[in-house]
Amino acid sequence: MSNDDDSHNGPSLDDIDDDSGGRPPNFLRAWREHRGLTQGQLAEMVGTTGSVISLLESGARGLGDKWLRKLAAALGTRTGHLLEMSPQNADNDILEIWADVPAADRAKAKLILNAFRAPRPEDPIVRDGTGDGPSLHYVKKPRGRGGAKRP
Repeated sequence: MSNDDDSHNGPSLDDIDDDSGGRPPNFLRAWREHRGLTQGQLAEMVGTTGSVISLLESGARGLGDKWLRKLAAALGTRTGHLLEMSPQNADNDILEIWADVPAADRAKAKLILNAFRAPRPEDPIVRDGTGDGPSLHYVKKPRGRGGAKRP
């Protein structure tokens, strides 16, 4: 039986006393509420009960890797965000856009997004030798095994 009544789930983020340095054990409840879901609805999405969601939200039951992966996918966020970041502090625009990118196109989208990254200190500097404009520029190295594939 699922627990759709959210009134017995302990303190919400608004109830936490900032002066005490207290923070929730995780941000699962905040992400669930941000998505407009009840505990019962989220439970159905991940194949459990509202009571289990309540235990996970309160920290009475630990959020292991299995739970984090299932819940993050259902809530359209990253596993780390459930543990470390309130949705009010996340840049949700990019997360919402990414969630709408079909899985088959994500590798291409990632390559395109990487092109917009600012140069980092570990990127090698090379001379272009053309004489036009700056003679030095950063070259982004492909990450991962074997580098980027060409179409």
